Amino acid sequence: MHTEVSEQASAATTTILNNIQLWQDATAAGDVDKLLDLMDEEVVFLIAGHAPMKGREQFAQNLRNILQTHHIASSSQIQEIVVQADLAYTWSYLQVEIAPKQAGPHMKRAGNVLSIWRLQADGKWRICRDANLLSLVQDNPA
Repeated sequence: MHTEVSEQASAATTTILNNIQLWQDATAAGDVDKLLDLMDEEVVFLIAGHAPMKGREQFAQNLRNILQTHHIASSSQIQEIVVQADLAYTWSYLQVEIAPKQAGPHMKRAGNVLSIWRLQADGKWRICRDANLLSLVQDNPA
């Protein structure tokens, strides 16, 4: 992992790394409210092949719909974190598995994600923009 960290940015880097892990844990647990606290009110998610998803409420509605019928597990390998004053970005390689609660095929997606974080007035780092370049992963038959 490449990081550009000054002493001043070290705490921010640690917080952002913790937020990424908290995001993955909350997603796996289906805790949408915890996820909402990790993003800016006017967050924008850019997903290849889809219109931008704007705002926490649109994100929450979409995720709650998926979680009614599926479990989501994810893991990421952080490639880079850069913190500059009240803005930061992370580049990571993300793997996501979406499994139905009932019978049915699992879906795996993987790819790079670029997230922009902003230090908010309450002292918390939250995602304000996220560019998700995940694509479908085909299982290789044995």
